[in-house]
Amino acid sequence: MRFRGLKPGDRWCLHVLRWVEAWEAGMAPRVVLEATHEQVLKYAPLSALTRHALDLH
Repeated sequence: MRFRGLKPGDRWCLHVLRWVEAWEAGMAPRVVLEATHEQVLKYAPLSALTRHALDLH
């Protein structure tokens, strides 16, 4: 596998239920809204996602 770990600036996909779990624990990672499917809104409120949005511009 030879995975050497993440480096600053790396991005990865996180399952919505794991994100919600982290959010409820006060530890939600940043979200790239442009890369987030709208189906996520079935599980996480838009207000929470926007509070954790990462601005790439």
